Amino acid sequence: MKPIVAVTTDIKELDDYTWHATPEQYLRAALEVADVIPLLVPCFGDKLDLNSLLARVDGVLITGSRSNVHPSHYGMTPTEHHEPFDERRDATSLPLIRRAVELGVPLLAICRGIQELNVAMGGTLATEIQERAGSMDHRGHGATPDERFGLKHTVQIKPGSCLAGVLGAQEITVNSVHRQGISELAPRLQVEAVAPDGTVEAVSVIDAPGFAIGVQWHPEYWASRDAASRRIFEAFGESARQHAASRR
Repeated sequence: MKPIVAVTTDIKELDDYTWHATPEQYLRAALEVADVIPLLVPCFGDKLDLNSLLARVDGVLITGSRSNVHPSHYGMTPTEHHEPFDERRDATSLPLIRRAVELGVPLLAICRGIQELNVAMGGTLATEIQERAGSMDHRGHGATPDERFGLKHTVQIKPGSCLAGVLGAQEITVNSVHRQGISELAPRLQVEAVAPDGTVEAVSVIDAPGFAIGVQWHPEYWASRDAASRRIFEAFGESARQHAASRR
């Protein structure tokens, strides 16, 4: 049997309905590259029994999103520069991350996901990082999605890191699309990769009993065509299979 992986969702208001949704690219990468079955997790916060959920899945995929983590979760006052928000997602994904790490359920966190991982573990975020002195513009530009999510800049992979073991490389080209980033690194996280301007682009959980990696870029977008993106999802899928086997 294939492993089942829990996938976070966003709240969307459309056609007079409230939708719990996630972009198809994440689902395709999970299904076709990681070779797992993605299961959408609705944003119902503390109404969800996380122990029951995590007892039935073999991994957790924290997706990217246009929304940002509400600053109240890392001790800051919200401003218009921190928007937009999705507080129902925050109420679901932050405790889901903490419990998954605690239980050793394999975790892959992407874009907003790495920011949620940092906040969930006790770190903080910076907004409008393109305005910092010496910073690159990480927001992504282009007339089409392929242009916006194109592989644009390199990241240096820390030697001996979890990601170095997955990728077998010290430098790769990535497609970061973000205007917020990690400010103060959470105590339980270690840096796995940085951009040329020093922006943290990947982390792992130091004491996690299982696979627990966050990346600021979007490997899901090119998972079927880019070797590094594929390896990340393949490693996540293999970790999910190992976790499934350990529970039998």
